[in-house]
Amino acid sequence: MLSERRLEVLRAIVQDYVGTEEPVGSKALTERHRLGVSPATVRNDMAVLEEEGYIAQPHTSAGRIPTDKGYRLFVDRLAGVKPLSSPERRAIQNFLDGAVDLDDVVGRTVRLLAQLTRQVAVVQYPSLTRSTVRHVELLSLAPARLMLVLITDTGRVEQRLIDCPSPFGEASLADLRARLNSRVVGRRFTDVPPLVQDLPESFEADDRGTVSTVLSTLLETLVEEAEERLMIGGTANLTRFGHDFPLTIRPVLEALEEQVVLLKLLGEANESGMAVRIGHENAYEGLNSTSVVSVGYGSGGETVAKLGVVGPTRMDYPGTMGAVRAVARYVGQILAES
Repeated sequence: MLSERRLEVLRAIVQDYVGTEEPVGSKALTERHRLGVSPATVRNDMAVLEEEGYIAQPHTSAGRIPTDKGYRLFVDRLAGVKPLSSPERRAIQNFLDGAVDLDDVVGRTVRLLAQLTRQVAVVQYPSLTRSTVRHVELLSLAPARLMLVLITDTGRVEQRLIDCPSPFGEASLADLRARLNSRVVGRRFTDVPPLVQDLPESFEADDRGTVSTVLSTLLETLVEEAEERLMIGGTANLTRFGHDFPLTIRPVLEALEEQVVLLKLLGEANESGMAVRIGHENAYEGLNSTSVVSVGYGSGGETVAKLGVVGPTRMDYPGTMGAVRAVARYVGQILAES
């Protein structure tokens, strides 16, 4: 176990290196931080930290930089989540409150996260498998043609055209709409099929074929969006950190193009807490020089998707974690109110 003083030295090294981008020496540490000990003692502490693998000497200069292990200890024990200022919180709320639909919410969230953290932002669309039905609308387009509109509790809207086996009157349409909504509104998608399976039998024989067709389309809509969707933004921010990536940022860019990789990274955020994956903790080799900060978001205490940022391991962890958490909270509020 490291002593409290050596933990303070490590914290100071991380803060200085993140802020200055320069390897940190003992003289600079004693000048910038009130460590209460001499440069010689700090040098001794740094030697212990290096021996334990928390810091490393990148070249023959006197300075040291944190390793993945050092950043890990910093995040786990030394870094509080930095709260956002009142102006920052108001800016988030004002920016997200202007969203008109789910696509706009996700798009604004990506842009906002990228701007706040100056990293690459990744936002997962709410999962349909965790959604509930808010409303089912049925519109008549022609005597034998309908449009089905499915609206979820997360603001997602799915539309489908239906060609009916025979003409379907307005009275029958209104009846089907009312009965359908009375059974499925507020229900999880997975619960819907058994709730509607006997619905055709309650209609006149001439209408049962159309009712069955509508139900088939509805059930297909509930399951066919199984593929998870992501939105990514701020990739250009990586170019500001070129020297933080060994040789080239190409492996990072290639990894960011792999949706499966990003979904797996976001998936590591547990249901309620925040996940921080640092350097080689990322299983995907192309992201070994990056850190990923992710958290779940949702409404009513239930997580419906994840969001987060990807950036170099030399990251302002307290600020990034604070921004990611705050944005997730606001997105959840918007979904709850929408």
